[in-house]
Amino acid sequence: MKIKIFLALIVLSLASCVDLTEIPDSNQTTEQFYRNESDAVAAVNAIYAGLNASGQTLYNSLLQIGVEMATDDYEAGPRARNAHVRAISGLTHDPSNDRMQQLWKQSYDLINRANIAIDRITLIDNANISDKARKQTINEAKFLRALNYFNLVRWFGDIPIVLHETTSLAPTDLNVKQLPADSAYAQIIRDLKDAENLPKPTEQVSTDIGRATSGSAKSLLAKVYLTHKDWALAAQKSKEVIDSKWYDLFDDFADVFNVATKNGKEHIFSAQFKGNYNFVGNSLASRAAATEPPGVNGDYADALHVAGGLYASFSSTDKRRAVTFVSSMVSPTDGKTYSFTPPHFHKYYDQSVVGNQGQSSKNLPIIRYAEVLLIYAEAKNEVNNAPTDSAFWAIDKVRVRAGIPKLKDTYPGLNISQFRDSVFQERRKELVFEYQRWFDLARRGATYYVTVLKAAGKTAAAPRHIHFPIPQREIDLNPNLKQNPDWVNY
Repeated sequence: MKIKIFLALIVLSLASCVDLTEIPDSNQTTEQFYRNESDAVAAVNAIYAGLNASGQTLYNSLLQIGVEMATDDYEAGPRARNAHVRAISGLTHDPSNDRMQQLWKQSYDLINRANIAIDRITLIDNANISDKARKQTINEAKFLRALNYFNLVRWFGDIPIVLHETTSLAPTDLNVKQLPADSAYAQIIRDLKDAENLPKPTEQVSTDIGRATSGSAKSLLAKVYLTHKDWALAAQKSKEVIDSKWYDLFDDFADVFNVATKNGKEHIFSAQFKGNYNFVGNSLASRAAATEPPGVNGDYADALHVAGGLYASFSSTDKRRAVTFVSSMVSPTDGKTYSFTPPHFHKYYDQSVVGNQGQSSKNLPIIRYAEVLLIYAEAKNEVNNAPTDSAFWAIDKVRVRAGIPKLKDTYPGLNISQFRDSVFQERRKELVFEYQRWFDLARRGATYYVTVLKAAGKTAAAPRHIHFPIPQREIDLNPNLKQNPDWVNY
């Protein structure tokens, strides 16, 4: 069941309900489509494809420009000319911001595709689909639905929860009310528990590489528990992943981002990119690439926010620094070396497409084993009210691979707060440019977020920024939607 990019038939049949209030053009194609196993696979492929399709889609730069710009690590670069993107970077965005609208719209579009797939695959005649394929495709759709709801609840707080295909045009069915964030988390957990029944990574056939597995579901579930501060469950679930022996760290940090080693032993679930194939390359490579050396043709729209201190936080011996950043490049045009300050992000730069980085084939990790180790370290510290030997072990596996001293050897007497800060600092350096920083800042609360952002020179930071405003267009379309209280009158 190899992952494929949009098929025209899938787009026509599944993309009919982008906004919660939009009326599907027709159900005729949908009724005719879900007839057999191949249709079920194609339907789920369309959900995967929506994660990283060409253009500014969720995992193909939208999370960067719509979310990560609102952190201490990033800012809108010289070529980020969109006023809405620059507003997020300066924390002056409001409910009319078009990036907020796209985050909402694209997420619910994928949830809608998942809902349709789950409902329709359930009804396919037993003679036309095996029980194994039915369960796998439905559980993959549930995993993807959970991922999108997990993003939405963290961005917007109280959100509408829609679990079935919209088949009625009645306002009572179209104008869905928000539910408390805890209700969203409960649904996310239910979906991921079902998705734990997906094939194990060790059982996955070669043609399914890149699809969600039981390990993907367990790892994301550990992260959900962590975010929801269910520390014991986060520790238990991350330990389950660790004990499974399904994953391990690459010896070389660079291999996390090499094309030749993608979907390797550290990768749990990634957005799949294949440059020069239907133009679906990883656009972060181009957005971050330098403009100075002739022939590189970078966009330099995603820039390092120097005042945040991210680059300076890496020690000179940290092997991650040279993979994450670049400060000089040789021009493919004139052969000269060009240096630039500040350094540029470099994780997704693909040497096979120099001059055309929009076609980078480097995958973007959504969750990988290094993060599971850091989830376990953080959760164990919180459960025990102090770092345990196993918590030190987990964070030190990440640090040793990076070539820096073990935390246990350097600071063995850390208390709960100090160890917590150490884990967050390690997450910051390990997961640069992987759509993680805003989520980490926001989940520590408004006071922490505002303190960090103001220290980084983003003085417009305010408590409301740990969530995004409900897009005004959605409120205008759906009278049952209410603006986040902190965003009223902004």
